[in-house]
Amino acid sequence: MNSVATFLVGVAIFVGIIGIVIPVLPGAILSLAAILIWALEEQSATGWLVLSAAVVLIGASQVVKYVVPERRLRESGVPRRSMLIGILLGIVGFFVIPVVGMFVGFPIGIYASERQRLGTHEQAWTSTKHALRATGLSILIEFIGTSLAAAVWLVAVLFLV
Repeated sequence: MNSVATFLVGVAIFVGIIGIVIPVLPGAILSLAAILIWALEEQSATGWLVLSAAVVLIGASQVVKYVVPERRLRESGVPRRSMLIGILLGIVGFFVIPVVGMFVGFPIGIYASERQRLGTHEQAWTSTKHALRATGLSILIEFIGTSLAAAVWLVAVLFLV
């Protein structure tokens, strides 16, 4: 693969990682797709090993990003219903206030649901903070998995290919 194509794959991986932190693009999938394209072009043992490592790292992060925060939310007493309402209002917010609306709608949805369920501001705010921490943890887990896959790809490009 020539340098320009390799550079473009690196840009796609980087954009994917940014898409994890700013959830506008499916970041992990974009990064994995870029590594897949690189491996298909490389047609080498190194390319297939890098792709395999990326699939394992990103795949594991996709599973763990749901399991760990879900368990923490259950332990803190935040129901799935509140998370669902937060997600729905986050989606609405994304279209009402482009890009940043998701960050406004999500916590408002959780707070409103928890306020209705629990009745007091203090309890609703505590539940909202638990949900926001769980969401942040989920993003962090996906970010780490995808960044590790990107690091494996970068090491292969710089030192092995």
